[in-house]
Amino acid sequence: MKILFLTFYFEPDLCAGSFRNTPLFRELLRQMDEKDWIHVITTQPNRYQSFHVEGQAREIGDNYKIDRIRIPEHKSGFVDQARSFRVFYKEALRLAGRERYDLVYASSSRLFTAFLGRRIAGKQGIPLYLDIRDIFVDTIKDVFKGREVIRIPAGICFEWIERYTFSGAKHINLVSEGFKTYFEKYRKPVYSYFTNGIDDIFLDVPKSKRQAAEVKVITYAGNIGSGQGLEKVIPMAAKKLGDRYFFRIIGDGGIKTLLKDRIKELGVRNVELLDPVSREKLIGYYNDSDFLFLHLNDLEAFKKVLPSKLFEYAAFDKPIIAGVGGYASQFIRENLSNYILFAPTDVESMVEQILKFDRGNQEQGDFVNKFARKNIMKEMARSILECR
Repeated sequence: MKILFLTFYFEPDLCAGSFRNTPLFRELLRQMDEKDWIHVITTQPNRYQSFHVEGQAREIGDNYKIDRIRIPEHKSGFVDQARSFRVFYKEALRLAGRERYDLVYASSSRLFTAFLGRRIAGKQGIPLYLDIRDIFVDTIKDVFKGREVIRIPAGICFEWIERYTFSGAKHINLVSEGFKTYFEKYRKPVYSYFTNGIDDIFLDVPKSKRQAAEVKVITYAGNIGSGQGLEKVIPMAAKKLGDRYFFRIIGDGGIKTLLKDRIKELGVRNVELLDPVSREKLIGYYNDSDFLFLHLNDLEAFKKVLPSKLFEYAAFDKPIIAGVGGYASQFIRENLSNYILFAPTDVESMVEQILKFDRGNQEQGDFVNKFARKNIMKEMARSILECR
């Protein structure tokens, strides 16, 4: 069996797509027969401008080949991301055109990697297995809300692409069960719900030795984009909480400058902005924290998602502050035990609950065993190999 494995993000990049697809690829290698072969087509690391690392342009093993395509630098804006994907799309078609496959696997948060997989699978007349990490059409409608001149034609175009893509898949995995009702209109594919999970690097982290401190540290690590909406929460919350609380923000993204401007505008001094760091260093920052922070912007599309960062945080014995709604809120209530939950952008509720919080460090029940990434990837790899 020859598998084409499409993912825009892959090791050594630092992002949810890479953290999901790299261990899945390795698990597929473990489960494959001697005659099976995988061709990974991905990009050179590009998630953050402030974190530069290079992967091999071509990597060849006994039963796999990895092609990493160099794409133009981008700042996570819609237009420059579109330009970067266009390069990936054209080069991936060229590379895939040299081979014959038995199955296409495509992992997609933005719709177009899935669309690329559909094009190749359709051209070669083979099954398509999609891993869907976001609902792009929903997000676009929210992004262009109020700009009908753009939103309406963009919506029509992207809905056509989505229908063409999803209706042609044999199997679709949804990382969030919150997506289930949206996908009911596509009845042809078989569905599964393999979520994100906790990576091995976080499974055996030592318990925090941080002593009770006068100043409480609240840490956020990840993308700083419009989807997170940190600029709507962090500066005002920091101002209201005062010097007894300190926000450490680790990451990069298209809204980082706006976040900086908002912090400066309010004269806030208890927020620190750091560039992305390796996961090894991130463990140290997490252990040196009193709370781990997560927030999604107040958009209708985000009521269906389940943030991958939640799984990483839950591996630590730290209370999680989560500003989420919809399915993510339900998931937290059902699976976690040590958290503060507030509606997106509701600074007053967030601050009030932080000031009253008195539970401190404690593990999140059976969450780590239940959502270990390696166990989830074993089942998902098996379902891919059975998709013939």
